[in-house]
Amino acid sequence: MKNFMDENFLLQTETAQKLYHEHAAKMPIIDYHCHLIPQMVAEDYQFKSLTEIWLGGDHYKWRAMRTNGVDERFCTGKDTTDWEKFEKWAETVPYTFRNPLYHWTHLELKTAFGTDKILNPQTAREIYDECNEKLKLPEYSARGMMRRYHVEVVCTTDDPIDSLEHHIKTRESGFEIKMLPTWRPDKAMAVEVPADFRIYVEKLAEASDVTISNFDDMVVALRKRHDFFAEQGCKLSDHGIEEFYAEDYREAEIKVIFNKVYGGAELTKEEILKFKSAMLVVFGEMDWEKGWTQQFHYGAIRNNNSKMFKLLGPDTGFDSIGEFTTAKAMAKFLDRLNSNGKLTKTILYNLNPCANEVIATMLGNFQDGTIAGKIQFGSGWWFLDQKDGMEKQMNALSVLGLLSRFVGMLTDSRSFLSYPRHEYFRRTLCNLVGRDVENGEIPVSEMERVNQMIEDISYYNAKNFFQF
Repeated sequence: MKNFMDENFLLQTETAQKLYHEHAAKMPIIDYHCHLIPQMVAEDYQFKSLTEIWLGGDHYKWRAMRTNGVDERFCTGKDTTDWEKFEKWAETVPYTFRNPLYHWTHLELKTAFGTDKILNPQTAREIYDECNEKLKLPEYSARGMMRRYHVEVVCTTDDPIDSLEHHIKTRESGFEIKMLPTWRPDKAMAVEVPADFRIYVEKLAEASDVTISNFDDMVVALRKRHDFFAEQGCKLSDHGIEEFYAEDYREAEIKVIFNKVYGGAELTKEEILKFKSAMLVVFGEMDWEKGWTQQFHYGAIRNNNSKMFKLLGPDTGFDSIGEFTTAKAMAKFLDRLNSNGKLTKTILYNLNPCANEVIATMLGNFQDGTIAGKIQFGSGWWFLDQKDGMEKQMNALSVLGLLSRFVGMLTDSRSFLSYPRHEYFRRTLCNLVGRDVENGEIPVSEMERVNQMIEDISYYNAKNFFQF
């Protein structure tokens, strides 16, 4: 029987162990998609408690606690102490066996705080006090955490109207780790609620210093902000969409639709889809002009619990995997850009695992030989960023594409304690490939190439692909 989370955690063969310890483990981290708060990095924020750095904003843990019968006030409440919230999390942890939260929890405790203790109600107070003492030290600040995990680059997620002041401040401070913005223009195509859309367009006008009275003006304003993001080192965009939009439309129609929604009128479903379709093309062409990589995270049904949405707002743990028939629309959208010679580097992330093979085969349709792995199958994300989801994603990519060209893992997290997800991924990758070698499916004579493949997926592919 193996010990829990020893040095060979998840590494089931001798070859897997060598691949991880001698190659994957030493690679720096490029976290090219995350939701860290840039202000915390700029100010080198010092966390007040383990609860703040661990439970604040972590809807993964909140979902588990609610499922375990924990009252909401111990998840998101304002009238409970940090200790009380942590105590309820510690009570929940023993019920998370076989959930990735159990592994993440102990991997984070081990790598960040150096403790091998198992978190449960009996050890909760000891762990809480021990970690809180360490959090007072300078090396446990926001920047200190990034240094601890050998982070080289992080790409945050930012709205076009963001001033990026914290990115600028961080860069000018001389901080050795790059924190770059990522263009996330979802609100610029969110026309479902006319009043909200108008408010956003007015904010865009202010941020860009462009008077917006029609659709062409809005595109000019967005382009100006796009240029500003590029000046601040941005190299990626990201789009959080339910499904792909690829309706046929005429430019004149889009101008009329803009005038209608900007004037406060409700749009028909057809008009909404046409507007979103047009905006995806506009954004895709902007990214192509600058050589950026566009990312598409699709397939989530968000804010399902209307009662809790009204109480807590978005991103609080009430989203789920959706069922969408989107392959044809995805192909049509990519083909639309490709036909005009304006399809930039692209990463596709599906949330429903039943689409793994759909995505893996879609990639090959638009690889053009100009860039290795130009169209990428994004790593398992959200509900799929765990061992089973990662393995299924990599298996589909291996069988139907080139795993060797994969740009690897990201945290997609708001937490400065989430970097061990890279280690978790790398161990899973090494175990998969190591097993193939042990089974005689990859020749031992090609180990030099195998070693390089592991280092590439862990680090070099991302560094070269994004040109960091």
